[in-house]
Amino acid sequence: MTMPPLVLTTGEPAGVGPELTVQLLQRPLSSPLVIAGDPDLLLERAALLSLPLARKGDALVAPGGEAVLLPVALGAPSIPGSLDVANAAYVIEMLAGATDGCLNGEFSGMVTAPVQKSTLIEAGNDFVGHTEFLAQRAGVATPVMMLATDALRVALVTIHLPLSEVPRAVTQDSLEAVLRVVDSDLRARFGIAAPVIGVCGLNPHAGEAGHLGQEEQDVIIPVMAKLSDEGLVLKGPLPADTAFTQQNLQTLDVVVAMFHDQGLPVIKHAGFGDVVNITLGLPFVRTSVDHGTALDLAGTGKAEVASLSRALDVAIQLSSDHF
Repeated sequence: MTMPPLVLTTGEPAGVGPELTVQLLQRPLSSPLVIAGDPDLLLERAALLSLPLARKGDALVAPGGEAVLLPVALGAPSIPGSLDVANAAYVIEMLAGATDGCLNGEFSGMVTAPVQKSTLIEAGNDFVGHTEFLAQRAGVATPVMMLATDALRVALVTIHLPLSEVPRAVTQDSLEAVLRVVDSDLRARFGIAAPVIGVCGLNPHAGEAGHLGQEEQDVIIPVMAKLSDEGLVLKGPLPADTAFTQQNLQTLDVVVAMFHDQGLPVIKHAGFGDVVNITLGLPFVRTSVDHGTALDLAGTGKAEVASLSRALDVAIQLSSDHF
């Protein structure tokens, strides 16, 4: 069976996504690719960076090859580094079209350039992040954000929440659902027969036997015991300050952190630019960069394409394993 193409969404038009897409097209494409976005915007950014790019019918042509267009029209002209809520609908339409194409089999998976959440929210959209948007459109109850390098994987129980809301969100049901998704996708998509999952505690010292918080005793330990009885291989709860020591990581296939800034600073410190954001639990592959819209770099040509290039490579690998 021939693998359908991947689709790349070009992200916030005022950010670095469009120019990173142009940079990506300068290298040889190892798999068919569809580019979702405004073609005139991409041509403008290519000209700004003095990089070769041309439109040929329904395709973009660059030194790396041809990529088919999924054209979406901007709501207003876009200036690098200057946000405009008039383009929020453009971003939503782009993401929706790419997601629907993945769901109907037109695309084998999706790679996403960064979007500006604040602009989408200010325009009236209920948008928390890519992960939540894709899951809602796909009808998935428990999407899981996992960032990965060759040496480390970190998955999250809660994602884009204020820290004050995290303890209430870490429930037995939510934790169990996340751990099941992580175990299932590491088996199915990564080919790991019996994933060893390290589970962080929520509190310092993983609660110090209840003296520094009850969440480990009341939520985390009971869930781990239940799933361990079913055959999942779980270690913890691990104190977050020692979970990422080299000695621990040698025995783990993934570390599950309870909240965004418990796990992600570690992996971004270890491999920023080489980290890929992978959404687990979806019925299709989705990868993304490990950085934001970088408005201060937009239009300067200084933004590094390494993370987007890596995200595409990982999406190709994960998708091709199923075709």
